Amino acid sequence: MKHKAHYMMIGGFLGAGKTTLMRHVAHVLQKEGKEVGLITNDQSHGLVDTLLLRTDGFATEEIGGGCFCCRFDSLVDAAATLTAANRPDMFLAEPVGSCTDLKATVDYPLRQMYGDRFEVLPFTVLVDPVRALRLLGVEAGKRFSDNVRYIYLKQLEEADIILINKSDLLDDERLVNLIDAIHARFKGSKVMTISARSGVGVASWMDYMFGGVYETNVAVPTVDYQRYSEGEAALGWLNANIEISHEVLFDGNALLMMLITSLQESFSKQDEEIAHLKMTLLPSEMATDLGVANLVSTDGQPLLS
Repeated sequence: MKHKAHYMMIGGFLGAGKTTLMRHVAHVLQKEGKEVGLITNDQSHGLVDTLLLRTDGFATEEIGGGCFCCRFDSLVDAAATLTAANRPDMFLAEPVGSCTDLKATVDYPLRQMYGDRFEVLPFTVLVDPVRALRLLGVEAGKRFSDNVRYIYLKQLEEADIILINKSDLLDDERLVNLIDAIHARFKGSKVMTISARSGVGVASWMDYMFGGVYETNVAVPTVDYQRYSEGEAALGWLNANIEISHEVLFDGNALLMMLITSLQESFSKQDEEIAHLKMTLLPSEMATDLGVANLVSTDGQPLLS
Protein backbone atom coordinates (compact mmCIF):
# COMPACT_ATOMS: atom_id res chain seq x y z
CA MET A 1 0.00 0.00 0.00
CA LYS A 2 1.29 3.45 -0.92
CA HIS A 3 2.39 5.54 2.05
CA LYS A 4 -0.09 8.36 2.71
CA ALA A 5 1.00 11.12 5.06
CA HIS A 6 -1.09 13.68 6.89
CA TYR A 7 -0.58 17.26 5.75
CA MET A 8 -1.25 20.17 8.10
CA MET A 9 -0.92 23.82 7.06
CA ILE A 10 -0.85 26.42 9.84
CA GLY A 11 -1.43 29.94 8.53
CA GLY A 12 -1.79 33.27 10.23
CA PHE A 13 -0.44 36.80 10.27
CA LEU A 14 3.09 37.76 11.27
CA GLY A 15 3.76 37.18 14.96
CA ALA A 16 0.75 34.94 15.58
CA GLY A 17 2.97 32.14 16.92
CA LYS A 18 2.99 29.70 13.99
CA THR A 19 6.55 28.48 14.52
CA THR A 20 6.01 28.00 18.26
CA LEU A 21 2.92 25.91 17.55
CA MET A 22 4.70 23.89 14.85
CA ARG A 23 7.53 23.08 17.27
CA HIS A 24 5.06 22.03 19.95
CA VAL A 25 3.09 19.78 17.59
CA ALA A 26 6.28 18.29 16.13
CA HIS A 27 7.59 17.41 19.60
CA VAL A 28 4.25 15.80 20.57
CA LEU A 29 4.15 13.70 17.41
CA GLN A 30 7.80 12.73 17.78
CA LYS A 31 7.15 11.47 21.32
CA GLU A 32 4.32 9.36 19.87
CA GLY A 33 6.84 7.73 17.53
CA LYS A 34 5.75 9.64 14.42
CA GLU A 35 8.18 10.85 11.77
CA VAL A 36 7.66 14.57 11.09
CA GLY A 37 8.67 16.74 8.12
CA LEU A 38 8.49 20.54 8.43
CA ILE A 39 8.26 23.11 5.62
CA THR A 40 8.98 26.79 6.25
CA ASN A 41 8.27 29.70 3.93
CA ASP A 42 9.22 33.37 3.59
CA GLN A 43 9.98 36.11 1.12
CA SER A 44 13.72 35.63 1.62
CA HIS A 45 16.13 32.76 2.37
CA GLY A 46 18.15 31.63 5.38
CA LEU A 47 15.18 31.88 7.73
CA VAL A 48 15.30 32.15 11.51
CA ASP A 49 12.46 29.61 11.71
CA THR A 50 14.32 27.06 9.60
CA LEU A 51 17.42 27.37 11.78
CA LEU A 52 15.36 27.03 14.94
CA LEU A 53 13.52 23.91 13.76
CA ARG A 54 16.66 22.22 12.44
CA THR A 55 18.41 22.95 15.72
CA ASP A 56 15.59 21.03 17.38
CA GLY A 57 16.58 18.09 15.19
CA PHE A 58 13.57 18.11 12.84
CA ALA A 59 13.86 17.41 9.12
CA THR A 60 13.05 20.82 7.63
CA GLU A 61 12.82 22.15 4.09
CA GLU A 62 12.72 25.87 3.35
CA ILE A 63 10.88 27.60 0.52
CA GLY A 64 12.06 31.18 0.06
CA GLY A 65 11.49 33.90 -2.47
CA GLY A 66 7.68 33.90 -2.35
CA CYS A 67 4.55 32.54 -0.68
CA PHE A 68 3.19 29.01 -0.98
CA CYS A 69 0.36 30.46 -3.07
CA CYS A 70 2.81 31.23 -5.89
CA ARG A 71 5.33 28.46 -5.17
CA PHE A 72 3.05 25.41 -5.21
CA ASP A 73 5.47 23.26 -7.23
CA SER A 74 8.25 24.08 -4.76
CA LEU A 75 5.97 23.01 -1.92
CA VAL A 76 5.33 19.64 -3.56
CA ASP A 77 9.05 19.24 -4.31
CA ALA A 78 9.91 20.00 -0.66
CA ALA A 79 7.50 17.30 0.48
CA ALA A 80 9.07 14.86 -2.00
CA THR A 81 12.57 15.64 -0.68
CA LEU A 82 11.47 15.03 2.90
CA THR A 83 9.68 11.83 1.87
CA ALA A 84 12.79 10.48 0.16
CA ALA A 85 14.95 11.21 3.20
CA ASN A 86 12.64 10.56 6.16
CA ARG A 87 9.28 9.22 4.93
CA PRO A 88 7.28 11.46 7.30
CA ASP A 89 3.94 10.41 8.77
CA MET A 90 3.07 14.09 9.09
CA PHE A 91 3.97 17.23 7.16
CA LEU A 92 3.66 20.57 8.96
CA ALA A 93 3.77 23.61 6.67
CA GLU A 94 4.00 27.27 7.73
CA PRO A 95 3.23 29.84 5.00
CA VAL A 96 4.47 33.43 4.97
CA GLY A 97 2.68 35.61 7.52
CA SER A 98 1.38 37.93 4.79
CA CYS A 99 0.02 35.12 2.60
CA THR A 100 -3.66 34.52 1.84
CA ASP A 101 -5.79 32.68 -0.75
CA LEU A 102 -4.16 29.45 0.43
CA LYS A 103 -7.28 27.29 0.23
CA ALA A 104 -7.59 27.89 -3.52
CA THR A 105 -3.87 27.79 -4.38
CA VAL A 106 -2.57 25.08 -2.01
CA ASP A 107 -5.30 23.23 -0.08
CA TYR A 108 -7.59 22.34 -3.00
CA PRO A 109 -4.79 21.45 -5.46
CA LEU A 110 -3.22 19.13 -2.88
CA ARG A 111 -6.55 17.37 -2.37
CA GLN A 112 -7.34 17.11 -6.08
CA MET A 113 -3.91 16.40 -7.56
CA TYR A 114 -2.10 14.62 -4.74
CA GLY A 115 -4.91 13.05 -2.73
CA ASP A 116 -3.20 9.68 -3.06
CA ARG A 117 -0.14 11.04 -1.22
CA PHE A 118 -1.61 13.35 1.41
CA GLU A 119 -4.49 13.32 3.86
CA VAL A 120 -5.05 17.09 4.02
CA LEU A 121 -6.21 18.23 7.46
CA PRO A 122 -8.39 21.31 8.13
CA PHE A 123 -6.72 24.65 7.42
CA THR A 124 -5.90 26.37 10.70
CA VAL A 125 -5.28 30.12 10.88
CA LEU A 126 -3.60 31.30 14.06
CA VAL A 127 -4.26 34.74 15.56
CA ASP A 128 -2.57 36.88 18.18
CA PRO A 129 -5.46 37.94 20.45
CA VAL A 130 -4.37 41.52 21.11
CA ARG A 131 -3.79 42.22 17.41
CA ALA A 132 -7.09 40.53 16.53
CA LEU A 133 -9.03 42.69 19.00
CA ARG A 134 -7.58 45.81 17.37
CA LEU A 135 -7.92 44.77 13.72
CA LEU A 136 -11.49 43.56 14.25
CA GLY A 137 -12.35 46.93 15.80
CA VAL A 138 -13.17 45.56 19.26
CA GLU A 139 -10.46 47.56 21.03
CA ALA A 140 -8.41 50.66 20.27
CA GLY A 141 -4.68 50.55 19.68
CA LYS A 142 -2.02 50.65 16.98
CA ARG A 143 -3.21 49.26 13.64
CA PHE A 144 -1.94 48.77 10.13
CA SER A 145 -3.04 50.43 6.90
CA ASP A 146 -6.35 49.43 5.33
CA ASN A 147 -4.61 47.27 2.72
CA VAL A 148 -2.63 45.34 5.35
CA ARG A 149 -5.84 44.90 7.35
CA TYR A 150 -7.42 43.58 4.14
CA ILE A 151 -4.85 40.77 4.01
CA TYR A 152 -5.41 39.98 7.68
CA LEU A 153 -9.18 39.67 7.29
CA LYS A 154 -8.85 37.56 4.12
CA GLN A 155 -6.65 35.14 6.05
CA LEU A 156 -9.40 34.63 8.60
CA GLU A 157 -12.13 34.43 5.97
CA GLU A 158 -10.75 31.21 4.45
CA ALA A 159 -9.90 29.41 7.72
CA ASP A 160 -11.50 26.09 8.65
CA ILE A 161 -10.34 26.74 12.21
CA ILE A 162 -9.51 30.14 13.68
CA LEU A 163 -7.18 29.32 16.53
CA ILE A 164 -6.75 32.05 19.13
CA ASN A 165 -3.19 31.71 20.39
CA LYS A 166 -1.73 33.33 23.53
CA SER A 167 -5.20 33.16 25.05
CA ASP A 168 -3.60 33.51 28.50
CA LEU A 169 -2.86 37.16 27.65
CA LEU A 170 -6.56 38.04 27.92
CA ASP A 171 -8.90 37.98 30.89
CA ASP A 172 -12.20 36.13 30.48
CA GLU A 173 -14.18 39.20 29.39
CA ARG A 174 -11.75 40.22 26.64
CA LEU A 175 -11.48 36.64 25.40
CA VAL A 176 -15.26 36.32 25.17
CA ASN A 177 -15.43 39.65 23.33
CA LEU A 178 -12.88 38.39 20.80
CA ILE A 179 -14.62 35.05 20.29
CA ASP A 180 -17.95 36.82 19.79
CA ALA A 181 -16.41 39.20 17.23
CA ILE A 182 -14.89 36.29 15.28
CA HIS A 183 -18.13 34.31 15.32
CA ALA A 184 -20.09 37.34 14.12
CA ARG A 185 -17.81 37.99 11.15
CA PHE A 186 -16.52 34.54 10.16
CA LYS A 187 -19.46 32.20 10.52
CA GLY A 188 -17.92 29.39 8.46
CA SER A 189 -14.99 28.82 10.81
CA LYS A 190 -14.69 26.87 14.04
CA VAL A 191 -13.08 28.91 16.84
CA MET A 192 -10.74 27.37 19.42
CA THR A 193 -8.26 28.77 21.97
CA ILE A 194 -4.75 27.67 22.93
CA SER A 195 -1.42 28.84 24.28
CA ALA A 196 1.29 27.36 22.05
CA ARG A 197 3.98 28.46 24.49
CA SER A 198 2.50 26.70 27.55
CA GLY A 199 0.68 23.95 25.63
CA VAL A 200 -2.73 24.73 27.13
CA GLY A 201 -5.51 23.71 24.74
CA VAL A 202 -3.15 22.29 22.08
CA ALA A 203 -4.14 18.68 22.81
CA SER A 204 -7.84 19.49 22.31
CA TRP A 205 -7.09 21.19 18.99
CA MET A 206 -4.97 18.25 17.84
CA ASP A 207 -7.68 15.77 18.86
CA TYR A 208 -10.14 17.69 16.72
CA MET A 209 -7.71 17.83 13.79
CA PHE A 210 -7.03 14.10 13.85
CA GLY A 211 -10.52 13.05 14.92
CA GLY A 212 -11.76 12.71 11.35
CA VAL A 213 -15.09 14.40 12.15
CA TYR A 214 -14.95 18.07 11.30
CA GLU A 215 -16.58 20.66 9.09
CA THR A 216 -14.60 22.58 6.49
CA ASN A 217 -15.23 26.20 5.63
CA VAL A 218 -16.99 26.19 2.26
CA ALA A 219 -16.38 29.91 1.74
CA VAL A 220 -13.94 30.69 -1.06
CA PRO A 221 -12.81 34.30 -0.59
CA THR A 222 -12.54 36.55 -3.61
CA VAL A 223 -9.15 38.21 -3.36
CA ASP A 224 -8.47 41.61 -4.88
CA TYR A 225 -4.84 41.04 -5.86
CA GLN A 226 -4.24 44.73 -6.40
CA ARG A 227 -5.09 45.45 -2.76
CA TYR A 228 -3.20 42.34 -1.72
CA SER A 229 -0.01 43.48 -3.48
CA GLU A 230 -0.36 46.99 -2.06
CA GLY A 231 -0.78 45.52 1.42
CA GLU A 232 2.34 43.39 1.04
CA ALA A 233 4.25 46.40 -0.28
CA ALA A 234 3.26 48.35 2.84
CA LEU A 235 4.97 45.75 5.03
CA GLY A 236 8.67 46.49 5.26
CA TRP A 237 10.83 43.35 5.22
CA LEU A 238 14.39 42.94 6.40
CA ASN A 239 16.28 39.65 6.56
CA ALA A 240 19.88 40.20 7.65
CA ASN A 241 22.84 38.22 8.95
CA ILE A 242 25.20 40.17 11.21
CA GLU A 243 28.47 38.92 12.70
CA ILE A 244 29.36 40.11 16.20
CA SER A 245 32.67 39.50 17.95
CA HIS A 246 34.12 40.52 21.29
CA GLU A 247 37.35 39.85 23.14
CA VAL A 248 35.59 38.70 26.31
CA LEU A 249 32.54 36.55 27.00
CA PHE A 250 29.19 38.33 27.07
CA ASP A 251 25.56 37.44 27.81
CA GLY A 252 23.95 36.66 24.44
CA ASN A 253 20.37 36.87 25.70
CA ALA A 254 21.06 40.28 27.25
CA LEU A 255 22.49 41.45 23.92
CA LEU A 256 19.39 40.31 22.02
CA MET A 257 17.07 42.04 24.49
CA MET A 258 19.11 45.24 24.32
CA LEU A 259 18.96 45.27 20.51
CA ILE A 260 15.27 44.43 20.26
CA THR A 261 14.35 47.01 22.93
CA SER A 262 16.37 49.70 21.13
CA LEU A 263 14.57 48.96 17.86
CA GLN A 264 11.23 48.98 19.66
CA GLU A 265 11.93 52.43 21.11
CA SER A 266 12.98 53.73 17.69
CA PHE A 267 9.81 52.47 15.98
CA SER A 268 7.67 53.82 18.80
CA LYS A 269 9.15 57.31 18.39
CA GLN A 270 8.35 57.16 14.67
CA ASP A 271 4.81 55.91 15.43
CA GLU A 272 5.38 52.83 13.26
CA GLU A 273 3.82 49.46 14.03
CA ILE A 274 5.98 46.34 14.23
CA ALA A 275 4.40 43.26 12.66
CA HIS A 276 7.03 40.78 13.83
CA LEU A 277 10.62 41.28 14.89
CA LYS A 278 12.58 38.09 15.46
CA MET A 279 16.28 37.71 16.27
CA THR A 280 18.52 34.71 16.85
CA LEU A 281 22.05 34.57 18.17
CA LEU A 282 24.09 31.56 17.08
CA PRO A 283 27.48 31.09 18.81
CA SER A 284 30.16 30.02 16.35
CA GLU A 285 31.47 27.29 18.65
CA MET A 286 28.14 25.88 19.88
CA ALA A 287 25.87 25.60 16.85
CA THR A 288 22.88 24.25 18.78
CA ASP A 289 22.97 26.86 21.56
CA LEU A 290 20.51 29.36 20.11
CA GLY A 291 19.33 32.59 21.63
CA VAL A 292 15.94 33.73 20.27
CA ALA A 293 14.07 36.98 20.94
CA ASN A 294 10.64 38.00 19.62
CA LEU A 295 8.51 41.14 19.51
CA VAL A 296 5.10 41.12 17.80
CA SER A 297 3.95 44.73 18.21
CA THR A 298 5.47 48.12 18.91
CA ASP A 299 3.81 48.36 22.33
CA GLY A 300 4.27 44.66 23.12
CA GLN A 301 6.63 42.88 25.50
CA PRO A 302 9.87 41.49 24.03
CA LEU A 303 10.25 37.80 24.90
CA LEU A 304 13.09 35.30 24.93
CA SER A 305 12.27 31.79 23.75
